[in-house]
Amino acid sequence: MFNTSLQMSLNCPSHLSVSVTRQRNVCKRRLNPVLAVPPSSVILHTDESGEFPESRNSSSSSNASLSSCAGSLLCHPNTVGIMGGGSVDSTLSFVRKLVHWSKENEETCTPFVLCSDPVLNRELLSLERNSSTLCSRNARSQFDHSPIVENLLSKRVFLEKSGAQCIVVPCHISHSWHDEVFNGCSIPSLHMAECVSRELKEAKLKPLEAGSPLRIGVLATDVTLKAGFYQEKLQNEGFEVVLPDKATMEHTVIPAIDAINRKDMEGARNLLRIALQVLLVREVNTVILASNDMCDLLPRDDPLLKKCIDPMDALVMSTIKWAQQAVKEVQVCNISALINLSRAKALVTDMLNSLRLFKLCISSTKHSWLSLAADLLKRKEPIITFAASRTQISTLLGF
Repeated sequence: MFNTSLQMSLNCPSHLSVSVTRQRNVCKRRLNPVLAVPPSSVILHTDESGEFPESRNSSSSSNASLSSCAGSLLCHPNTVGIMGGGSVDSTLSFVRKLVHWSKENEETCTPFVLCSDPVLNRELLSLERNSSTLCSRNARSQFDHSPIVENLLSKRVFLEKSGAQCIVVPCHISHSWHDEVFNGCSIPSLHMAECVSRELKEAKLKPLEAGSPLRIGVLATDVTLKAGFYQEKLQNEGFEVVLPDKATMEHTVIPAIDAINRKDMEGARNLLRIALQVLLVREVNTVILASNDMCDLLPRDDPLLKKCIDPMDALVMSTIKWAQQAVKEVQVCNISALINLSRAKALVTDMLNSLRLFKLCISSTKHSWLSLAADLLKRKEPIITFAASRTQISTLLGF
């Protein structure tokens, strides 16, 4: 996929091709952002230090220039800011779905700016995949998350300044600090757990047994489950949440993650199937696979996968709906402005016609004056202020 040695690519095409190598070569040929055609999407990578490349040469001036450049390229009302998470592959998978699904009913894809940081990628991925080690040593509570939160916060601020009108984070574990990172954000953000919970609510599922509550299973890494945001959002929509019990976590889920770390995909796949079967026998309607590693384990034609839902898909669909709604709101505002302008022109035209009629009646009889006054009173239409019409009145009456 994307090579982490890629420092930064401005002016990438808005459509992410299947061959990322080819796209990277195209970006390399467009070294001068002034000469290149402004795209509808921007992809930014930080260097190994976690900073944007320009900040090495000059701190404030370069950052201001970068923000200004990105802001000038992304002036669409439906621009989406994408904050990369623990896996570059999952981020690119989200982008591909966003591009392809948004083009199904539209001529062009949703404009976006993507910010990916290899330092943040490694920290989040290490925290998620090593959660079993942290738990076994009772060290999770002592783990300092502040550098991760500060990194996420800096990316959020950057996306705000880059012209994004909404921010999404296609990473499960990053949502552990969603409220903290997006507190005081000037633009809306979409929460993945809220998106999948709302999608399940709109699906109008029926309980497997009459009279029993709707049960939704959640299968994820230990660190994601302990964060509790999936449980909270699902319960807010009225669902009963079913989690793997301690034995299932210790004997299937955690060993499956360890098998993935060892590149033993077949072993991880078999363990995942067991974990899913354990949840399904507890009469859940569906299972949320809140782990990118787990979602990629099972083949697409696996019957068990039909019983699962990928929260990333729900986030993509919610992002597309938001982008479409943002465009509609702008169109409505434009139409309202045109209607108001048309009404204003009509009022001015009617006022001028009334003034011309008034001038013609100046030499008329007293009866004509009274008739004119009665006619104007019956019309009861708003009249522009004297200050605004003084010039027209003076001209018409010859004062």
